This record gives sequence, C-alpha cells and structure tokens, in this order.
Amino acid sequence: MKRWVIFLLFACSVQLHAQNFETTYERSGGTQSVTYQQLIPYYEKLDEKYETIKMQEAGNTDAYYPLHIVYYNKDGDFNISHWKQQGKIIILINNGIHPGEPDGIDASMILLRDAANGTIKIPDNIVLAVIPVFNIGGMLNRGMYSRANQNGPLEYGFRGNAENLDLNRDFIKMDANETRSLVKLFHELNPDIFIDNHVSDGADYQHIMTLLSTQYDKLGGCVGLCLRKTFEPKVYADMKRKGYDLLPYVHHYGHEPEKGWQAYHEGPRYASGFTAMYHIYAFVTETHMLKPYKQRVDGTYELMKTFIKEASENADEIKQTRKQDFEDDMKATKMPIAWEVDTTKHITITFKGYEVVTKPSEVSGLPRVYYDRNKPYTKEIPYYNTYKATQVVTIPKAYIIPRGWYKVISRLKDNAIQMQELDRDTFILVMAYHIDDYETVKKPYEGHYLHTKVKAHTERQYIKLMKGDYIITTNQPARRFIVETLEPTAPDSYFAWGFFDAVLQQKGGYSDYAFEENAAEELKNNPQLKKELNDKKNADAAFEKNADAQLDYIYHHSKYNEEEFMRYPVYRVE
Repeated sequence: MKRWVIFLLFACSVQLHAQNFETTYERSGGTQSVTYQQLIPYYEKLDEKYETIKMQEAGNTDAYYPLHIVYYNKDGDFNISHWKQQGKIIILINNGIHPGEPDGIDASMILLRDAANGTIKIPDNIVLAVIPVFNIGGMLNRGMYSRANQNGPLEYGFRGNAENLDLNRDFIKMDANETRSLVKLFHELNPDIFIDNHVSDGADYQHIMTLLSTQYDKLGGCVGLCLRKTFEPKVYADMKRKGYDLLPYVHHYGHEPEKGWQAYHEGPRYASGFTAMYHIYAFVTETHMLKPYKQRVDGTYELMKTFIKEASENADEIKQTRKQDFEDDMKATKMPIAWEVDTTKHITITFKGYEVVTKPSEVSGLPRVYYDRNKPYTKEIPYYNTYKATQVVTIPKAYIIPRGWYKVISRLKDNAIQMQELDRDTFILVMAYHIDDYETVKKPYEGHYLHTKVKAHTERQYIKLMKGDYIITTNQPARRFIVETLEPTAPDSYFAWGFFDAVLQQKGGYSDYAFEENAAEELKNNPQLKKELNDKKNADAAFEKNADAQLDYIYHHSKYNEEEFMRYPVYRVE
C-alpha cells in the first residue's frame, strides 16, 4: 500500500510539474495566445529547469523591455565560437515581428519545451536561437480587432511597434532599437538558416501553410541553386508526408489566384531579404489567416520541425554552399542591385482553392466577391519564380563617406562593417555621383519619404577629405550589404531611404542684380561657357526669353556653383 501511495505522489508531482510548462495556447484548447507577461517567465522557467535551454538579453527595444534570445543546444554549451568550431548549423527563428500574427510565438514555446524534455529529438549538429517576440511594443498593445479578417486567437498584438513602425520594413534603415539589437545579434551568430514566422492575408484557399523562400535568383550562387533544387523540395516533401500541402506564398492581390502569381521579391528592408545578403537560407512561414488558430499554430510547429530535420540532414551542403558563395563574392567584379520578374518563364504548381462567385452584398446591395467553400477545386497554375537583374554595378575597391554623415555611419558600424578613419586631411581622386533625377512618394512610408527611380551620373574629380572621414573597403564578408546600401540607385539604398536628403537642397545662392556683373565677367573669361549658353538659347526659345534662367545657368556652370548641391556624398575609389 505504501508503495502505491509513493507512486501516486510521484505521478501527481510529475503531472503538476508538466502543467507548469503547459502553454496558454494549449490550456485554451488552441483559442488563445500567450501574453507578454506570461511569455518571458515561461522561458525563464525553462532556462531554470533544463541545462539545454539558455535565455539571454540581446539589447534594447523601443518598448520598456529588453529583447530576449532563447537558445537550445543539446550539449548545454552556449559559447557561439564553440558552435562554429564544431560546424553546427545555427537556426535563427524570429517571432512576433507582427504580433497580430502570433502563431510562431506560441509554436516556438512548445517547440523549445518539447526539445528540452525530449518529446522531440533535436539532432546533435543543430543549435536553435529563438526570438520569443521581436516586436514587444506591438505585443503589449493587445486587442481583438486590428486584424479584421483573421480567425483567432481571441486576443493578439498590434502590427506597429512602440514607435508605430512596421519592423519588417526596418532592416536596412534600422530606425527601431529592437532592429539594431537583432542586427548586432545576427552578426554575432551568423546563422545558416533564418525563419520568420507570419500569418498571410489575401485570397481564400484550402492550404493551411504557405512558404516564402528567398527568391533563388536574387539569392544567387550555390545557395540559391541548392535552395531551388535540393533544400526547398525536401521541405515540401516532408510537409506532404505530414499531411500539409505546402504552397508558395500566395502573392496575389486579386480575387482569382488560379490565374497564378509571381514569387515575392523581398528586398533588404525585410528581415529575410536582409539575411539573404549574407548567403543565408531564409524563409518566411505564412499560415492562412482564415484557418482556425489551432491549425495554424500546429502547422507552424510542424514546419519548424521540418526545417530542423532537413537542416541536419543537409548540413554539409548548407555549410559548403555558404562558404563557396562568400568566396565567390570576393572574386566578383560586378553585382546586381535591382531585379524584376521574368514573365517569360514559369513553373506549374498545384493549387487547391475555392470557386469565386458573386452574390448580393448585405451592405450595399451590389454584387460582392465570395469564395464558395462548397465548391473546392484543385488546379495546376503558373508560378513565375524566375527573376532577372535590371541593374548591375561594378564593385569599387572602396567607398568613402565623410564623418559628418553619422546616421549612416552608425548603421554601418552596427552591421559590423570594417571601416578605416583617415588620419589627416587630404585630396583623393574619386568617382563622385551626381543625382540627376528621382521621384519621392507623396506620403511618408515607415517614417521616411522614400525615393524611387533614382538616376545619377559619375564624374572623376578630386575631393577634399578630412581627418576622421571613413574609407570602407569592399574586400570584406559584408560586401553585398555595402554595395546595396551605398550605391544611390539601389532600391533600398540609404539614399533611397532619405538619409542623404540634405544634399538635395541648395544652401547658397545669389541676388540677381548683384550677380549680373559676376556673370558677365564669367562669360568674358570663359568662351566655352559663353558658347554653351548661346547654343542653349538657340535651341530653346523659352530659355532665350528668360533672363533669370540664363543667369541661373551661368551660376550653375561657373566657379560659383555649389559643389555639394546634388552631389552624392559617398565616393567610389576604383
């Protein structure tokens, strides 16, 4: 009898202990998501209980609370340099970049618990690095209505962070403190695989899980080829065995996805596009918003397990392809910086959707779009997943940036860019960009007035540089990042994001009545300028009748011209 009592007490103790690690999601039967106040203590308890789990602070955020990172390593060693020496595959998992999409937050809690208690077996060559929630401010801004079309959970966070920024547009501009913290951590880890967990908006269809892999051609090299031919097909096959018809992210904004769509091109402003610049296998998981929350969390959990399995089994190829691409980068003389889809090429994928019909709207009485779930279909549709470069630049030996542009310099330093300060004032022969034209959005985009369609030309000239100005050689692992941020015509360059807008405004000027004598003297002493002025007057009748325009022309083509105006203040050394 005594033995039975002891056994029952032991069983109750085990059950009670297990309940301590039951998540909010599990206790609610898959209808509720964890709060921030529950999330961090949960991981603290895991860290305290299991030697294979370690939680650390990873830096500041725009919210009051620090960013956390939770590690799982089977041997209990949390020295990053040791992982690299041992050749382990590091998988970085980001959750809650949009806290209104909390599937990954809940799924990762279960994943790490199950790994720690042995419910699932994490291979010896895998290390997990999990961000419990990236956007803490958004998670604290909890509600029920900010994602009007989403099917659960009952409450969730908000898309914007504490500064109301969409953090999945922040990885180049780095306005948020949490972005800077994660970028520094990223460079310390140099992960082999990056997973960003999301929930998808858009059309209705039968699939629970969709996947946005970094676009193969943009990723390029051996990693891009391996992703297309080997790794991604194995992920799809493994999910199929589990009963999930995994589908490429439905990048379709109309109501008839059966006509096909283009692969999403995520630039470096996005988390996955940023990591791809470092030859990382990057993925965005996208559950379907209209599916029940339990299906979505369970699907995210299974997909993360699949990534772990395939990463372990393909570890050698992952390591080798990344190494090869870094080596090839150092040999390259040119680099693509802009892309567009190749509409002449596509593959065929199986899409399981619902027929689109119309019926009278109860709001307007007019016809409205309706996906009829009583009419499911399976169709083979075109998927345009080939991209071609639209702009290629020659890689210079170095870039030079004057010390005064500290907002850009600080972002380069946070990205571990190697820079050398000039130790004295000097003149250097450089290729200087001059901005010819650009368009600017009419409304602010994520705190900036973004520039597009930038046109520029280069001129070889001597530039006076000051002690403390920075030389940035391109012979370093971050070569792709350097080029894509410092070339002014790149779509996500620091110029495009407005960090150099001060050069677009003229600071000096002249009074027309006073400058008349200077202008006349310029024409007298510069026959070539006088000829160019006359040629322009002969070719342009309106210009010939506009005295102010002629005076302005002379000013901008004379020694009085303000050299800094429209000259991009990052110079190429070739």
